[in-house]
Amino acid sequence: MNASETARPATVDAIELRELIDSGHGPRLLDVRTPAEFETSHIPGSYNVPLDLLREHRQELRNHLDEDVVLVCRTGARATQAEQTLAGVGLPNLKVLDGGIMAWQAANAPISQGAPRWDLERQVRLVAGSIVLVSVLGSVFVPQLKWVAGFIGAGLTFAAVSNTCAMGMMLGKLPYNRGANCDVNTIVGQLRDSTSGRG
Repeated sequence: MNASETARPATVDAIELRELIDSGHGPRLLDVRTPAEFETSHIPGSYNVPLDLLREHRQELRNHLDEDVVLVCRTGARATQAEQTLAGVGLPNLKVLDGGIMAWQAANAPISQGAPRWDLERQVRLVAGSIVLVSVLGSVFVPQLKWVAGFIGAGLTFAAVSNTCAMGMMLGKLPYNRGANCDVNTIVGQLRDSTSGRG
C-alpha cells in the first residue's frame, strides 16, 4: 500500500463542529448522503451533494469551494470517499465529520427533520438479506440458487474490505432516494449564492 491508500482524512468531532458553527465562522458543510436521507435529517445550513454526483462533477464543484469544507454522511464512510475525491482535484482544507450524522445526533446538536425515510445502509441490508433468504429457501427446489446467496455474500465481503458498496450505489439511484432538486446546476447555484452572501 502506498501512503495515499493508508492516509486517513482529517476529522472534526460533533462538539468541535458545533462550536465552529456557533462562533459564526463555520465551515461549508457538504452532506454526501442521498437526497432522501438528507431530507429525513440534516445539519442546518448544510448542502446536499450526493456522493455519485460529487464524483462525476468534482472539478466543477471544486471551483465553487474555496473555504474550509466538512463532509458529512451517516457514519463517515461515504464522507471519507468524498474527501479522497475532492483532495484528488486539489481542494485543501477538507475534513470529515467523525461518526457522521449519527454522532451529530448523539451529541444532541441541532438537526433539521423531515419526513422519515430508510437510510441507504438499511435498504442494503433489506435487499441483500431478502436475496440471500429467497436464494437459500429456493435452493431446496433449485440447488443452483445457493450460488446467488454466495455471490451476495462475496459482494458484501468485498464492500466491507474496500469500504464501497455497489448495491448501495445502485439503490441510491432509485427514485425513492432521489430528490427533485438533486442536480449539479441546482447545487452549484446554491454554492455560488452562499459564497456571494459571505462576501
